[in-house]
Amino acid sequence: MKVHIRKAVKSDAESILSLIHELAVFEKEPEAVIVTKTQIEQDGFGGRPLFECILAEVADKAVGMALFYPRYSTWKGPTFHLEDLIVTESMKGKGIGTKLYKAFLSHADSLGVDRVEWVVLDWNTTAIQFYEKSGAIVLSDWNLVQMDRSSIKNYILENK
Repeated sequence: MKVHIRKAVKSDAESILSLIHELAVFEKEPEAVIVTKTQIEQDGFGGRPLFECILAEVADKAVGMALFYPRYSTWKGPTFHLEDLIVTESMKGKGIGTKLYKAFLSHADSLGVDRVEWVVLDWNTTAIQFYEKSGAIVLSDWNLVQMDRSSIKNYILENK
């Protein structure tokens, strides 16, 4: 089986969306995905891309991806946030995730990024073990904080 790793292009938007949906099912939140193919095309491949994506293909079919974007750490400098690293269920265990992970880290290194970071669900022990074995540190003393659009709007309205 030959695995081809490459940078995603605009015409890959449908494949990217399909992989996002598969990840949502794996993470037990299949209804949570609201992003569309058009948004992926605009946000990833428009005039000011908000993310980059590396695809893994087997026989010209997308079977995995690493989707990431730049951030800036006030302590470390340039940072990449790895939003998702996914391999389709049927292709897990074949080294594709490792190839995507290495491609992502190599890209970050080539650009002089000082840190990469991501989140992993606490029940995804396979991923946690993989990351720790690679030299990554899984922080237990930080909590992820999020606000959805509704909460953002409510806060702004309540604090005029």
